[in-house]
Amino acid sequence: MCTAPAGGLQPVIPNTHLGIDTGLCGAPGELEVGRASVRLVTTEAMAVDDRGLVHGGFVFGAVDHAAMLAVNDPNVVLGSADVRFKAPVRVGEQVTCSARVTGEKGRKRLVEVEARVGDAVVLTGLLTCFVLEQHVLG
Repeated sequence: MCTAPAGGLQPVIPNTHLGIDTGLCGAPGELEVGRASVRLVTTEAMAVDDRGLVHGGFVFGAVDHAAMLAVNDPNVVLGSADVRFKAPVRVGEQVTCSARVTGEKGRKRLVEVEARVGDAVVLTGLLTCFVLEQHVLG
């Protein structure tokens, strides 16, 4: 569920990735022009071992989802990503991902992303997204 940003503005409606599996890639949280958050609750199915370590691809998928929502165009695609994993994520933890568009030139969008578990930063990065004239599959 998207919530209105501070200041009483109307919430922005998601316009992209409407069919995404929120159990795998996180559920939208706050959404405003150029910013978005996603919450991912990690599950046993995401574990890579019997100690409960969550595969980083799930965390990356959630920050990617947040970045797509921050751009919020139906034809947005990921071009590249420069991310740093800072700490492990364990089964059962809630990961809160935030994304903020920091640059725009033509079809290109630069999006800063961060994932946290509580107060601990678990991933930071910069994603380069592109808004295409039509859907990537034509």
